[in-house]
Amino acid sequence: MYVIVEINGQQFKAEQGKKLFVHHIEGAEQGQTVEFERVLLVDNDGTITVGVPTVEGAKVTAEVVSPLVKGDKVLVFHKKRRKGYRKLNGHRQQFTELSVKEVIA
Repeated sequence: MYVIVEINGQQFKAEQGKKLFVHHIEGAEQGQTVEFERVLLVDNDGTITVGVPTVEGAKVTAEVVSPLVKGDKVLVFHKKRRKGYRKLNGHRQQFTELSVKEVIA
């Protein structure tokens, strides 16, 4: 059984026991339990229920494993040829690691 859940404006496939890396959740602490009720789709052993826009009564319960995880560094390089113009910027996205404890559909 899996569900498609919306967390911070992005959609994730959640199954019980799986880990998710979602955009940083403000105020989340390690060991805290969070619930997400914006479930868009439920697949229960081949029986698919699509929400309009969400599935009634479905929710995902997850535990915060690590409140702040930094992603890989992304380098952004700008250059204009023959002008002597070069600019290099780096960015590391912040994520929150969640462990899915329960899926209620």
